Amino acid sequence: MSAGPATRHVDAELLAALPSMELRARTFVEGYYSGRHRSPWHGASVEFADHRPYTHGDELRHLDWRLYGRTDRFFVKQFEAETNLTVTLAVDASASMAWPERGVSKLDCACYLAAGLGYLAWRQRDAVGLTVLGDAPSANLPARTRRGHLQNVFDRLEGVRPTGEASPAEMLMALGGAVKHRGLVVLLSDLLDEPEALLRALGLLRGRGHDLIVLQVLDRGELELGLRGPGVIEDMETGERLTTDADELREEYADAIRAHVDLLHDGCVSRGIDHELMVTDRPLGRALSAFLARRRHRRA
Repeated sequence: MSAGPATRHVDAELLAALPSMELRARTFVEGYYSGRHRSPWHGASVEFADHRPYTHGDELRHLDWRLYGRTDRFFVKQFEAETNLTVTLAVDASASMAWPERGVSKLDCACYLAAGLGYLAWRQRDAVGLTVLGDAPSANLPARTRRGHLQNVFDRLEGVRPTGEASPAEMLMALGGAVKHRGLVVLLSDLLDEPEALLRALGLLRGRGHDLIVLQVLDRGELELGLRGPGVIEDMETGERLTTDADELREEYADAIRAHVDLLHDGCVSRGIDHELMVTDRPLGRALSAFLARRRHRRA
C-alpha cells in the first residue's frame, strides 16, 4: 500500500476500521515519512553512504561543496546509522487502559502507536522487541530485525487485552529486568499512578543506560471530565465506587489532571527522558510525527 500525505491525519476510529495492525502502522506512518526521515530516533552515530541531487528543502549543511567544485552541481550527502538500535516497545495493559469501554480505547491507541513505531524501527533496520506490561515474562518478544519478527509484533499487538490491576509503577520495575540490552525503550501508558512511584521506576530504567520515550495516552474525557450531572464513578482496576456530581467537580478535576501530567512531564525531562501527551481524539500519525520531529531537533 502506498500512503499519501493526508494519511497522517487519520484518526484512531478510522485506523480501528482497517483489517490488520500492519496496515494501520503503514497507513499513518508512510504518509509522513515516505523516505524523508531515515532515522526518526536521531542520536545514533552515522557514516556517509551516498550522494543524491539537491532538491528544494534539503538542509544546506548536508551539501557537498567539494563535489560542487568539481561538477558545478549541487549534491547532498546521505548517511546511514553505523550501528543498529535495539527498540523495546512497552505497552501498559492494565485495566485502566480499557477506557472508554465503547469505541476505541486507550489500549487500542497505544497498540496503534506501538505498531507504527515498530514499523519505523524496522524500516531503518533496527531490532524491535515488545513487552506487554502485565503479562508473564514468557510472553515478551525479544528484539529482532527480521521481517517475520515484525509480523509477530503486529500479531501480538492485535491480541493485547487489559490484564488487571497491577500499577504502571510496579510493572515498570519489572520491565527493568526484562530488557537485557541497552537501547531505546518506548513506554505507552496512561500513567495513572502515583507520580513519585512512576518517576522513581522510570529513573531506575534511565539509570540502566536506556534512552527512554514516554508516550502518555489519555482519553479526552479523562482530561476534561466528559461526565455530566450526578452519577457513580467506578475504578476500573479496584472496582471501588464513588457517588458524585460531575458538574461540581469539573474545574477542580481538570486542574488536578493537568497538574498530574505536568508533574510527570517535568520529572521526566529532569531525568533526561522524553515525555509526550497523546490524546486519543487527535490524529495519531500527525501527533507522532510532530513529537519525533521535535525530539530530533532537540538532539541535533
